[in-house]
Amino acid sequence: MNPLISIVSPIYNAESIIDELIYRIIASVETITNNYEIILVDDCGPDNSWNKIVKNSEKNSKIKGIKFSRNFGQHFAITAGIDQALGDYIVVIDCDLQDDPKYIIEMFEKAIGGFDIVYTVKKKRKHSLIKNVTAYFFNSIFNYLVENDNFKGNNNIGAYSLINRKVAEAFKSYPDYHRHYLMVLRWLGFKYCFIEIEHNERLSGISSYTFNKLIKHAINGITSQSDKVLRIFINLGLLSSFFAFLAIFTITILYFAIGFKSGWASMATIMLFTSGMILTGIGILGIYLGKTFEQSKNRPKYIIDEKTN
Repeated sequence: MNPLISIVSPIYNAESIIDELIYRIIASVETITNNYEIILVDDCGPDNSWNKIVKNSEKNSKIKGIKFSRNFGQHFAITAGIDQALGDYIVVIDCDLQDDPKYIIEMFEKAIGGFDIVYTVKKKRKHSLIKNVTAYFFNSIFNYLVENDNFKGNNNIGAYSLINRKVAEAFKSYPDYHRHYLMVLRWLGFKYCFIEIEHNERLSGISSYTFNKLIKHAINGITSQSDKVLRIFINLGLLSSFFAFLAIFTITILYFAIGFKSGWASMATIMLFTSGMILTGIGILGIYLGKTFEQSKNRPKYIIDEKTN
C-alpha cells in the first residue's frame, strides 16, 4: 500500500512560518509514505509568503504553490487546495502551526481503519480571549438555529482534518458560493471520527481574524446553513401583532369605561419597538436575498494567478 497523501494549507501572512511548516509536515508524512504532495495556497496576504513558497517548491517538486489573484478568504483557499489535490487522502491544516502536523500519522491510521473523515478536537484552545469568546457565542447561536443535530458545531473542532478521495469528490461538487469548510463536511455526512490533539501557541505573528471578520464569518455561517432566523422573526411579528391587538382592545374598553386616554410616551414606545422589529426583519431578509443574488451570479469561487510545480 503506497497511497498518495495531499496536505493542503491556506497561507496568509505566514512568511516567517512557511519553512518550519514544510519541515514538520515532511517529517510527519514521510513516516507513512514518500508518495505525497504539499499544496500551499497563498491567499494574497500583506507579506512575501508567495516568494517563500516559490523558493521551497524549487528545492522540492513535491511542494506545490497556488497564488490567488486577490484575497478570497481561508475557506476558498482550502477549496482551491482540495480542487487541485490528487491524493487518495487529503489533510487540511492551518499554516500557523497551532495544530501540530505530527497528528497526521494518527489521522491516517483512523482513515485506513474505515473512516471517511477524521476531525481533530483540541484539548484546550490557545486562541486570544476575543476569538474564544466569539467562537463560543457563534457556536451556541448556530447550534440553536440549526435543527439538524448532525450540523451542530463544537468550539474545539477546527479545520485540521483528513478526508479521503470519496469525500473530496463530494466536496468538489458542493456548489454553494458562501461556504465554511467544516459546515460543508457536516452537510456531506459520511463516516467520521475524532482524535484529540494538543493546541499550541501560534509560532509567529498574530491571527488575521479581527473582531469584525469573526462577526462577518459568523453571520455568513449561520445564514448559509439555516433559515430559522426568518421563522423566528415571523413568530416575533405575530407576537407583536397579538400584543398590539390586545393593547388596542384594552385602550378601547378603558376609553368607554373611564374615559382613558393613552399618553404619547406609550405610543412612541410601541411605534419605536415595532419599527425596530420591522427594520431588523427586513435587514435579515436582505441578507438572505443577497446570498441568493451572489449565488445566482455564478461567479468562480476564486481566481488563480500563478502556480508552481
